[in-house]
Amino acid sequence: MTQVDRNRIEQAWRGRISGCMLGKPIERMSMRGGFDNLQAFLNRVGALPLRDYVPFEEGAGLHQPCCRGHITRSEPDDDIHYSVLSLLMLERHGAELTTADVARTWLNRLPIGFVFTAERSAYITLANEMDMAFAFGGEPTFDLGKCSDNPYNDWIGAQIRTDVYGWVNPGNPGLAARLARADAELSHRGAGVDGAVFVAACGAAIPVADNMTDAVHRAMEELATEEAIEAVRFGESLVGHDDAPAALHARYGDLSPVHTLNNLALVVWALLSFESDYGAAIGEAVAAGWDTDCNGATVGGLWGLAGDVPTVWTDPWNDTVGLSIAGMSEVSLEELIERTVAVAEALAGQ
Repeated sequence: MTQVDRNRIEQAWRGRISGCMLGKPIERMSMRGGFDNLQAFLNRVGALPLRDYVPFEEGAGLHQPCCRGHITRSEPDDDIHYSVLSLLMLERHGAELTTADVARTWLNRLPIGFVFTAERSAYITLANEMDMAFAFGGEPTFDLGKCSDNPYNDWIGAQIRTDVYGWVNPGNPGLAARLARADAELSHRGAGVDGAVFVAACGAAIPVADNMTDAVHRAMEELATEEAIEAVRFGESLVGHDDAPAALHARYGDLSPVHTLNNLALVVWALLSFESDYGAAIGEAVAAGWDTDCNGATVGGLWGLAGDVPTVWTDPWNDTVGLSIAGMSEVSLEELIERTVAVAEALAGQ
């Protein structure tokens, strides 16, 4: 049994939140304008290589509260909402968490205005199909599998939801993967589920791995689809290549900017390329485009499990996390850490 390490959990939260905040101001620019447009902006404002929060430019469509010099807290974002929801679900259900439990939690705690693509489609299906008792603990009177029958079920949504399952299961990638799969299958299928499984399993493997590459290889053992395995392998193959972002876009340019496969390959490349430099890991992940806040968050959280996140990234948001979850509008970082450690210890004692 691997001992729960409070510092790893603290650094994972710090890394995930800071990476999300780095990518959040330019998410829309990246997805709508593309890689070249993003690079042109970052170059124009003198932000390349990206090693600090994005500077604000009037009229550029940036989310100003997440820009350098304007940050006072971590702003509400779905990447962090799902991490907190995972914590809430684990506190209540532990290792017995089911897809139905995830569905009920969404209905009771997650405002529909903060869910998108596959999650919104799944949410609408839930609302249309469920009876009144389901949200309060009743068994589903409909096939929950209908929720994942949507046009977006191989997009990135599930991949951003499952980090915490890895954090609280150090040395147990199998359990982390099982919990991630239970969560992801509410809205996703195939590679969409595998992206979520990979992130959770990798997080669980890092504390017992010799290095990040070993953790990535262990996480791959939990994948069920060849296309997800190939994405991980492709990301790894680009380590050490100066033209890696261009190669990623050439390989996956026909996919949606919020597809699982392209963003998964990007995450693996950034994580393995900058194992000893947090700022470079999240900076290059974000500057490479596609879903910038999601990739910054995922790389940042996994990186934090292996190293200490520099305070230059965490000081600006003052250990204060803004949320848009029913019953939670703001929470301190310390509370998130303590509650996550308590869940990890409870799981380790089972």
